[in-house]
Amino acid sequence: MGDRMEDDQASGKKTKGRGHRDTTSVEDRYAGARFSELDPQAAAGPTKSVEGWVVFVTGIHEEAQEEDIHEAFAEFGEIKNIYLNLDRQTGFVKGYALIEYKDKKEAQTAMDSMNGQEILGQKVHVDWAFKKGAVKRGGRR
Repeated sequence: MGDRMEDDQASGKKTKGRGHRDTTSVEDRYAGARFSELDPQAAAGPTKSVEGWVVFVTGIHEEAQEEDIHEAFAEFGEIKNIYLNLDRQTGFVKGYALIEYKDKKEAQTAMDSMNGQEILGQKVHVDWAFKKGAVKRGGRR
């Protein structure tokens, strides 16, 4: 997986890595693709992801397992998915998790009930993973 440096014949500049010879334009690459976007008319507050309502849990103990998180949050509703990222070097949990519920009410109940509670002796904080902020007007000049 070694990187190679090559000269760009036209400009004489050196390029490194993959993809620098890809001549496909962005318009061509994504032509016909369908992307979801947030409703611009929606009010500020939590926003549903493509598949469900996601809560963001921080302060998770580094030795926590997916089962520990599932056990703590399953009583509030059916969990569709748990994303528990690990540090590549240590193999321990990075300290946060994303938990996806089907219904907003379940996610809200989990958030209200678990925010400030302890999992494996460590206090966790729970909030919406996706939320639309208030529209900011003006700015600094």
